[in-house]
Amino acid sequence: MRLTPSRGWFVAAAVVVGALVAPVVTAVPANATEYPTWQDVERAKGDEQAKKTEVARVQAALESAQQAAAVKSQAALDASQKADAAEAALASATQAATALQAQADHAAATAERAEQRAGQLAANLYRDSSTSQMTTRIATAKDPSQLLYQLGALDQLSSTWADVMDDASVAAGTASSLHDQATRAEDERADLAARAESTASAAEDAEAVANAAVDDTQQHSDELYAQLAALKDTTATTEQRYQLGVQVAAQKAEQQRRREAAAAAAAAAATHTTTPATSVGSSYPSTGGVVVDPSGAQAYARSAIGAYGWGSDQFSCLVSLWTQESGWRANALNTSSGAYGIPQSLPAEKMAVAGADWRTNAATQINWGLAYIHDAYGSPCGAWNHEMSVDPHWY
Repeated sequence: MRLTPSRGWFVAAAVVVGALVAPVVTAVPANATEYPTWQDVERAKGDEQAKKTEVARVQAALESAQQAAAVKSQAALDASQKADAAEAALASATQAATALQAQADHAAATAERAEQRAGQLAANLYRDSSTSQMTTRIATAKDPSQLLYQLGALDQLSSTWADVMDDASVAAGTASSLHDQATRAEDERADLAARAESTASAAEDAEAVANAAVDDTQQHSDELYAQLAALKDTTATTEQRYQLGVQVAAQKAEQQRRREAAAAAAAAAATHTTTPATSVGSSYPSTGGVVVDPSGAQAYARSAIGAYGWGSDQFSCLVSLWTQESGWRANALNTSSGAYGIPQSLPAEKMAVAGADWRTNAATQINWGLAYIHDAYGSPCGAWNHEMSVDPHWY
């Protein structure tokens, strides 16, 4: 899998197809989006201009609801990434602290053994020098070589004792230094443990807020699509697909506009720009609710491409494309750019126009990714050909 932080295109998620719901009056929550009621819809149906106005109002409410949920879902994704990073830092610090403590213990044991040996040598040296035994042997030695040997033995014993004492001193110093390092490492580990606990708690809170927003938005979205269908005499499924295509096209146009503006600014400044050699990495945030099932995701995509008139040849290209981008993992995150999901939407929250559950739902990601491919490249093979024609790869 290769995820490219510099790619300017986005791809992403999908629409969860909603059934046409029975007409009911939607309550308007305080300090929230004002949702059109079915009474408003019914009143507007008899007048063409009123109908047009009501369609615009419903569409605005839909976009507002999607955006509100997107902000909370993005916050949950960011919090999850921070929690994972804090947990990884804690694991690394724990390993370092444990290793340093083991080294300090080993150095202390080495120092203790050296001190014991030095003590034994000192005792031997003292015994030999404090009795007349060695002196008598030296004085009565008749063979000069014997005398030299015995003098050498005494000198060697003294020298060995001095060396062992030096070794013991060095080992004791090393043990002390390592102990200090281990103490500092343990303090850092404790700080990181507290930080990891705090970020994990924040991630759980952000996830709960996002899940509540997703549930609320999905309920209203189903009704809003149904209202659009009633006003335009279509179906909720048709309206979902149409609105998705419109919003994907608008996002792509905005992305292109920004690219052109950046290129024009660079040209006006007469600067030569190149893609920075940024290290690319991927992670898989512990996002609650995500079902990571690459084979299931591919099966869903195979069933969805027919709506665009694509066959098995195009599916093969799609498999290659998203295998390289994300491995078909719904929680794939580019740690450099923030691109997320199976199609690697950049930024991730663009997928909100396809469904409020873009953070956790592979089907939502896939459907929106298909809409993006259709609008930007015409087909999966068109997207795959572009992907392989540029280095670093992106589509």
